[in-house]
Amino acid sequence: MSLFTGTGVALVTPFNKESGIDEASLRKLIEYVIAGEANYLVALGTTSEAATLSETERYQVMELILEQNQGRLPVMVGIGGNNTREVVENIKRFPFLKFCKAILSVTPYYNKPSQEGMFRHFKTLSEESALPLFLYNVPGRTGVNLSSETVVRLSHECPNIIGIKEAGGNFQQVAEILKSMRSDFTVVSGDDGLTLPLISIGVKGVISVLANVFPAEFSKMVRLASLGNYTEAARIHLKCTGLYKALFAEGNPSGIKAALHAKGIIAHNVLRLPLTPVSERLYNELKDLCHSM
Repeated sequence: MSLFTGTGVALVTPFNKESGIDEASLRKLIEYVIAGEANYLVALGTTSEAATLSETERYQVMELILEQNQGRLPVMVGIGGNNTREVVENIKRFPFLKFCKAILSVTPYYNKPSQEGMFRHFKTLSEESALPLFLYNVPGRTGVNLSSETVVRLSHECPNIIGIKEAGGNFQQVAEILKSMRSDFTVVSGDDGLTLPLISIGVKGVISVLANVFPAEFSKMVRLASLGNYTEAARIHLKCTGLYKALFAEGNPSGIKAALHAKGIIAHNVLRLPLTPVSERLYNELKDLCHSM
């Protein structure tokens, strides 16, 4: 069975008042999600604000995560981009590969490659990477959709590509992947609010934003659904409905950082431009939602 089933947590990067890495808050967050029975950690993804971190800072965050985790949970690391050659070089020189179990790599953004271009991009990465690769399809952010046909083709032609985080919100596309993919390929949800229904058709879990703040509750929902107990899973899912909406109302990770701050898990509600903290109105709404869970 894949290491990457159940609930993965897309970790935020807490900042201090001076916008530097808040080491204490990051260590506290890691302990919190491990205690909440998450199944694996996802480092340097979208929710980590990796796009605003320097290479030195990304290495600092990665070292802190690995040091605090102490091998307790598998770690997936985000390494992607829209320049294939540069992504290959970034993978090869990443100093922590031997401590990770897979790479999460987003579809090339901005330059809008064709399906053939994306196929060749990921095929190249899979051939050059010492670690297995997870695809990440999130068209709402990248401006391009990795089609089900391309995902299926990659699954069959590239044995080092082991799964996909699918955040396109398209049930038909997910169903087409599940129907025709390689037998040991893993599909996980990239959308918290769609996780329960997607598990019902064969998706194996989620890489979650919400699980930063409610790891125990969300992990329990995923476990119940994976065991076919949809009645109990639905109760948790419906309880989270307000959070699904509020956490993304003014962007991610603005919402999840506000919720983590409101619960006292991170010390400061600080983001780096061009991201900004949520409005006072939404902060208070998130605070109320967190207290009602």
